[in-house]
Amino acid sequence: MNSPGWIALGLLAALGGAGVTVFGKLGLEGVNPTLATALRAVIMALVMVAVAFGTGQLGPLLSGKTDLSGRAWLFIVLAGMSGAGSWLAYFAALKTGPTAGVAALDRLSLAFIFLFSALAFREPHGWRGWVGVLVLLAGVYLMASDR
Repeated sequence: MNSPGWIALGLLAALGGAGVTVFGKLGLEGVNPTLATALRAVIMALVMVAVAFGTGQLGPLLSGKTDLSGRAWLFIVLAGMSGAGSWLAYFAALKTGPTAGVAALDRLSLAFIFLFSALAFREPHGWRGWVGVLVLLAGVYLMASDR
């Protein structure tokens, strides 16, 4: 975790997330949000399979020579289901709601993750982290109610 590479990747993820929101909102014009989410998921799956294939990660899985445990499969499936539900709700909200407000509410996931990491994983958080959650909550409220 000492490598600064995670910061660059995190910033790229945030930029990609912004692209999902902006391009998604533009693409929802005249399109059912469930259909749009399904199409996005298919495109995402194709890209991810191509990347996994290109990096040599798909071969071991297809040949049965992977060390994915039943527990790993369970949590990967649950993560996939959670993500699908999240994106269905996100695109439905984006269809009718203000882009910045929907995105702000979606970022409440940061507060949930912070809390769950303390409760479920017993990860210690200092006062700065807790103040950050409070500032985040205030920011989400201000952005979501900006009308």
